[in-house]
Amino acid sequence: MRILFINGSPNKHGNTAALAEALLTGKEYESLNLTDYRIGSYGQKLEGDQLEEVIDRMKEAEVIVMGSPLYWHNICGSVRNLLDRFYGLVKNGEFSGRTLYFLFQGAAPEKWMIEAGEYTMSRFAKLYGMEYAGMATNQREAGELGRKI
Repeated sequence: MRILFINGSPNKHGNTAALAEALLTGKEYESLNLTDYRIGSYGQKLEGDQLEEVIDRMKEAEVIVMGSPLYWHNICGSVRNLLDRFYGLVKNGEFSGRTLYFLFQGAAPEKWMIEAGEYTMSRFAKLYGMEYAGMATNQREAGELGRKI
């Protein structure tokens, strides 16, 4: 089983990556750090845009783990940008057969922030044909959720 962890955090070895380690303990996986890629905002046409490379890596995976720190009450910009850029480029249902897990962490998130993030990711998964397998916001939840993989 090919597992891809997409890290939206600018800190490649920070709390978001630690949640991925807890979720994927004992499993082999690849990491993709979004901050290593040049991905323009929706509507931009940047020379050297690398979105296609990220999408190709996602297509190679059976399990996709999307990780985001909670910034400004929401999903971080690099992950939000990736989601936005799928629109119009990726066909509905194109990621059928894949499973999506979401890691969402912050210092003191309020319940509504967590719910909004999970809603966004579950809708993203559904639109592109992925099975949404759940969200973890701390080490305990990540460990429990990881037993499903």
